[in-house]
Amino acid sequence: MAETTKLQLFVKASEDGESVGHCPSCQRLFMVLLLKGVPFTLTTVDTRRALDVLKDFAPGSQLPILLYDGDAKTDTLQIEEFLEETLGPPNFPSLAPRYRESGLAIEISFPKASCTHSCERTPLEHEQEQEPQLRESRRRFLDGDQLTLADCGLLPKLHIVDTVCAHFRQAPIPAELHGVRRYLDSALQEKEFKYTCPHSAEILAAYRPAVRPR
Repeated sequence: MAETTKLQLFVKASEDGESVGHCPSCQRLFMVLLLKGVPFTLTTVDTRRALDVLKDFAPGSQLPILLYDGDAKTDTLQIEEFLEETLGPPNFPSLAPRYRESGLAIEISFPKASCTHSCERTPLEHEQEQEPQLRESRRRFLDGDQLTLADCGLLPKLHIVDTVCAHFRQAPIPAELHGVRRYLDSALQEKEFKYTCPHSAEILAAYRPAVRPR
């Protein structure tokens, strides 16, 4: 990327109108940019009062929005692909997962936590080559020990599941799903994930109307 290129990510603001709000897609791209290690400006947009911020370059668009040297990009998946193609080696790390299986758990929802559990427990090819008798993976993330695009897509959703269940059901991700629990706990040790997470209050406020009381 040329030194003069300006990169700006617009994300949803929290209730206070300033800090990062609850938006898995926004967090997804925020994580990608941090993992790339590229200089960028983060702008939080108060969707209740300050949508005029976007009127000059992306009127009517939903957040997140990437402004790349004045060119607005508004589709999350296309933005992710663009960043991977534009900000690649040798200047920036590739975040593409090596294994197709790493992307299978991205479409996470409440009933599918067991799918992620199975994915995390299954050893990857390079693990089995090193330890042929290995029955359960020791890797920290979906594709290995480094965060990839697959994790950027899954972790924000998984964090929502854990936060909502812990508060409204008094039951976070159960210990028997230890592959999922280990995965999320590993991610919370990584600044690129922890720093981009919205406050729990933001998540709970968003999901309170949708949760049936017991």
